[in-house]
Amino acid sequence: MNDIATLARRAIACLDLTELGDHATDADVEALCGRAVTPYGPVAAVCMWPRHVALARRLLAGTPVRIATVVNFPGGDEPTPHVVAAVEAALADGADEIDLVLPYHALLQGASEHVALMLEAVRGAVPKDGHVLKVILETGELGDPHAIERAAHVAVEHGADFIKTSTGKTSVSATLEATGIMLGVIRSAAWPVGLKPSGGIRTLADATAYIEQADEVMGDGWATPATFRFGASGLLTALIAAIEGDTGVASTEAY
Repeated sequence: MNDIATLARRAIACLDLTELGDHATDADVEALCGRAVTPYGPVAAVCMWPRHVALARRLLAGTPVRIATVVNFPGGDEPTPHVVAAVEAALADGADEIDLVLPYHALLQGASEHVALMLEAVRGAVPKDGHVLKVILETGELGDPHAIERAAHVAVEHGADFIKTSTGKTSVSATLEATGIMLGVIRSAAWPVGLKPSGGIRTLADATAYIEQADEVMGDGWATPATFRFGASGLLTALIAAIEGDTGVASTEAY
């Protein structure tokens, strides 16, 4: 196996396979979960709307694939009690991971207390016994590098296990510039924090660029499912095609 297949397998293991279409149905989530365990290993997690968590939990029982969902999504402007209630309901339905949109409008407007209170409330609701809290910064909307850095620091200081670039619902999603800033914050953190580039990552070349950047900043081999995820819907198809094109073996299994 040469480098192409190795990189593609590594990326599959770090993938949060996502279905967050505005009109996503149970059938869409069934199809998503049916692709989550590939002939080349399982993805790290599937990510869907809270209404689909219980279904995904049933479908993926007995597999190592984790169940992730989103809250305060995509606008980041919901009241904190509503967000906490959504977190608690998702956890009761079987979610392992919560992807919370940072109240980025509030951050840009200087309402730092509101941002801190929401992060603290959600962190308090997400157990630390194997559950994961990812905080979505929405870096494309923050725009300015200093704002991205500030948002990353706030998320880490208030308990994020991962910081994530984007919802994938805005015109600018993940960029290497944004993840470079976020990795600088992660490197300076007093405890381990992971990175999740999300949105617009569609090819093996895209995935490789982010993995190599992470390893360059954090150390060779740092990007593993415990510290690094991709949020993507179409990337898996490209990764499997890269493996099969590289090895000359086409899988007959469904994925």
